[in-house]
This record gives sequence, structure tokens and C-alpha cells, in this order.
Amino acid sequence: MDSPHRLRVLACGGTFDKRYDPISGELAFTQSQLPDIMARARVTLPHVVETLMLIDSLDMQAADRERILAACRAARERSLVIVHGTDTMPDTARVLGPHFGPRGTSAPMTIDADAASKTIVLTGAMVPYAISHSDALFNFGFACASAQTLAPGVWIAMNGRVFAWDAVRKNREGGVFEATNTAAGDRSSTSAANDPFPLPPSP
Repeated sequence: MDSPHRLRVLACGGTFDKRYDPISGELAFTQSQLPDIMARARVTLPHVVETLMLIDSLDMQAADRERILAACRAARERSLVIVHGTDTMPDTARVLGPHFGPRGTSAPMTIDADAASKTIVLTGAMVPYAISHSDALFNFGFACASAQTLAPGVWIAMNGRVFAWDAVRKNREGGVFEATNTAAGDRSSTSAANDPFPLPPSP
């Protein structure tokens, strides 16, 4: 049965959701800011926000990724956005990728019709949403739009670029994400072969 919502957002923590603690002088987690972000952005699309965990992605264990996978499988929505820490975002994408969409073929498993129809987009931020000049709001809006328009499968959407789950890495020196195989991985290319939003053929 389809969900009454069009979009499910899964909060997993990361820099995106950290706040400054004036007592400790450090960035820390309290509660997810995503409901406030959805309200501020005046999102009219029927949606639901689910907080799975609020942790730094460097502290994420295999069991945490299995929990994210289970939540994606259980979701009735076909469009999902996962807000995640950037350091190990590609690792989580590689756990999810084989299970969803037509690109989920790198593992010897059968994908049911429900999983094959889901579009899952991971995003995050280099600067916390609560801090001035953060990239969080842009990345989140971009990911929400991408989840509704990209082909089924698992993607990473960061700073205006979209990457396939199996062809992306974080460049920690540059503080950016980049394709590990430009021909296959970078969906920001304007070439027809890499366009995830292809126009219909001319009559």
C-alpha cells in the first residue's frame, strides 16, 4: 500500500544536525532540526521526518547502517532523503546501493518491485545548519528535489552535484565530493549518456 506521504526524511545526525553548546563550547546533538527546516522552507509536499539516530558518521557502526537499510526497506514512500554525516556517507551508500533500483545489481540478490521503485538520496553538510553560512539548507532542498526526480536507486547529492552510490568518494583535503569514475558516477555531467533527467526522443 502506498504511503499518504510523498517523501520520507531519515535523520541520522552528522555535522548537518549539530548545534553549538555554549556550556561545553563544542558542537553536539540535541534533537533533529529537520522538522524546523521543513517548516521554514514551507514545504507543501506531504512528508514525514523520522529520526533514526543522531551520531557523528565516524562513530557509525555496521549495525547502524543495517538500521538505515531496514528503515529504507520498511518505508512506504518511494522518495527518501537520508541526512547523514559526510565522512562516511559513501560507505552507507554502498551498503544501501545493491538493494534498491535497477543499479542494485552488484550483489547476488533478488530485488523486489517495491525496492526497485525507490529513489534514495543521501545528503549532509560541511557546516552545521545552525551556524551562519551553512550549506545545509541548500543541500537538503537539493536532495529533496533529487529524490523526486532521479531514477530509482541510491544517490548522493551534495553542493549541486549528484553521484551514483558506487562511484563517489569524499575528498577530505578539498572538502568536496567527487566521482571515482566520471563516466559512470558524476550525474552532474551535461552529456546525454550521464543525464539522469533525459528528455524524451524527438518525434
